[in-house]
Amino acid sequence: MSLTESTSPPSQHLIVDRFTNGVIDPAKPMLGPLSDGGTMVARTAPGCWGPMITPCLQGGHEVTQPVFVEGAEVGDAVALRLRKVEVLSRATASGHDEVVAGHFEGDPYVNKQNPTTHQRRPQTVVEGVGPDAVRDAETGEPLHPFKIVNGYTVLFDEHREVGVTVDQRTAEAIGHKAQEYSAMPENAVQHSVLVFAPHDLVGLPVRVRPFLGQLGTTPSKAIPDSHNAGDFGSFLIGAPHEYALTQEELDEHRTDGHMDIDAVREGTILLAPVKVPGAGVYIGDMHALQGDGEIAGHTMDVAGQTTLQVEVVKGRTLEGPVLFPLAEDLPPAARPLTGAEREKAEQLARAQGLAGIEASAPISVVGTGADLNTATEVGLARAARLLGLSVAEIRNRATITGAIEIGRNPGVIQVTFLAPQDKLEAAGLLGFAREQYDL
Repeated sequence: MSLTESTSPPSQHLIVDRFTNGVIDPAKPMLGPLSDGGTMVARTAPGCWGPMITPCLQGGHEVTQPVFVEGAEVGDAVALRLRKVEVLSRATASGHDEVVAGHFEGDPYVNKQNPTTHQRRPQTVVEGVGPDAVRDAETGEPLHPFKIVNGYTVLFDEHREVGVTVDQRTAEAIGHKAQEYSAMPENAVQHSVLVFAPHDLVGLPVRVRPFLGQLGTTPSKAIPDSHNAGDFGSFLIGAPHEYALTQEELDEHRTDGHMDIDAVREGTILLAPVKVPGAGVYIGDMHALQGDGEIAGHTMDVAGQTTLQVEVVKGRTLEGPVLFPLAEDLPPAARPLTGAEREKAEQLARAQGLAGIEASAPISVVGTGADLNTATEVGLARAARLLGLSVAEIRNRATITGAIEIGRNPGVIQVTFLAPQDKLEAAGLLGFAREQYDL
């Protein structure tokens, strides 16, 4: 029996409240099993800044322990339906970062160290608030592989609908009660970034629109959670630590669960590849909001609760994630025609002697790579192979019936377009488009 198998009967409903050490490892035990069609409810910890300032964590996030899904085999896909995405934090902090020399070797997300003793991934404690609040538990030295160049602390309203960035006095008061305001889950080990109390932006109102920065399946080789994508994963190539990979290994094993695509929110359907038995579905890095590109490098990471329904899609091998966003999140050109628009288009087609207009539906294929150009080429090629079309045709469709959208700079994109329904049906995907867009 493998580490991921369980003698327990499959459950239709699973509560997930445990976390990884920052690495998604297919050799480690999974939770579950969860029945095909079952629901998991996950309490997630904040991503990015909290793990970034917690040296013992070996990745840039603290995602949930993967879940074994009954019937999911290598070469299948899993359809993940986001039923509910809820922010629990009352406040968070973030900002644009800069690495601090000496506090890491090779990769500040994975390989943090004490700059004096050179001990890797030391245990740390929090003393007070401010940029030096995280200290080595043995030596008392401040440890900060990252510093906030320009940052903010934001307080949310009771219903988590809006937020306002606060001044130094309030930021420090929140920092002294960081665990409470962050709603840090009991089993999380990260320090809350609220203890840094950044306050460069004051009085700026924001609109809360939560989504998941991490949602996907376990890679077929141990990969730090934040690096399970083509852009951050490139940091692993030739890295001076135990998770080093070649480019070929990264391309083979990653599942691109770290997307930071703001359309991965309540009501969305995401299909993810299965590269290990049981799929190993994991969740994390909930964001309260984000503009396309996450250009500051980080956004408002929060603790939250997600309800997710999982369906095994037998024999549907995927190279990476495929997304069916909410209709309102589609680029204008990719939204299904209204009844009036369709009627006008059909009249125009008939007037030119055509039998009718193409039956098409939206689809969004995720591409990742070391930079945006590479990610775009990856996404275009994945879409072409998925639907049996040429890359040239995908380029045309994304230009006139969709868009290339940036999930994260430097290298996560969506190729979103209207695809022929017969091609979607041949790919086993038409049912998801019909479900999502009421076709």
